[in-house]
Amino acid sequence: MMSNKGGLKRTTTFPLKRQYPSMKIPSPIEFPTSPLLGEDIPHPSHPHPLSQVDVGDLFTCSGCKEYGSGFRFSCKKCVFQLHEFCALAPPLLPAHPFHTQHQLSLYVKPVKSGIMKSKCDVCAKPTKGYTFRCDACSFQMHPCCAMLSNEINISVHPHPLKLMPPSSSTQNNGDTGATGVTCGECKRRRSGRVFRCKICDYHLHAVCAKDMVNGLKANGVSGPEKPSVLGAAARLASQVVVEFIGGLIEGLGEGVGEIFIQSIARGRRPPTNTSRP
Repeated sequence: MMSNKGGLKRTTTFPLKRQYPSMKIPSPIEFPTSPLLGEDIPHPSHPHPLSQVDVGDLFTCSGCKEYGSGFRFSCKKCVFQLHEFCALAPPLLPAHPFHTQHQLSLYVKPVKSGIMKSKCDVCAKPTKGYTFRCDACSFQMHPCCAMLSNEINISVHPHPLKLMPPSSSTQNNGDTGATGVTCGECKRRRSGRVFRCKICDYHLHAVCAKDMVNGLKANGVSGPEKPSVLGAAARLASQVVVEFIGGLIEGLGEGVGEIFIQSIARGRRPPTNTSRP
């Protein structure tokens, strides 16, 4: 568990307005006051001082291992970089709207879960680094997800969005996901909690709402999509079939091999040689 050092003052409002003026999120977390741009701060997870910078490129946070863009805390001596909310995250959340029954502690390493990857209970993405975790039950979430609340306002939709209960979007395998609705932002159906418009039928994945907090949306940056496992398996199977047929052609002879391929393409069995020697 990570403690918050450096003598930084606390405030009840995390400084998001300068970064994301189009997204209003009432922060339920007491974060330390952000220093001035370029000011160095110590951090317990890194030996060198960190400076706050604003760069509009894509980066991977060294803390939560999630993508980000724009404001961050960066080391001048190495490639260590942290989201603002990861660098200033408190060691303990006494309460959070997503998990009101227990307090949450900040852990710097993900939970070991064997073959199955440990996932965030909000966005359903794997937890590979910093997480707020409940010591009384299995609930956990990324620091970025902790910046969200039960109700948000975003620039891409004119009405307030409210977080749907997990039971409203539960898959057959017990995983919380928007299997029955299409996200108004990514136009897909995927796992994770879902925000819904109170007035119309607009839905937004929590994982898409994160991009409006981590700087990706504000800087017009898209995180690289992870290749589909099924797509990779299909490509591998196709390659194996092609190589197998190629071997048949070499073994049968070029003329007979071409007839064999054409017969398969037309849905007929290849001709057999009925003549006897």
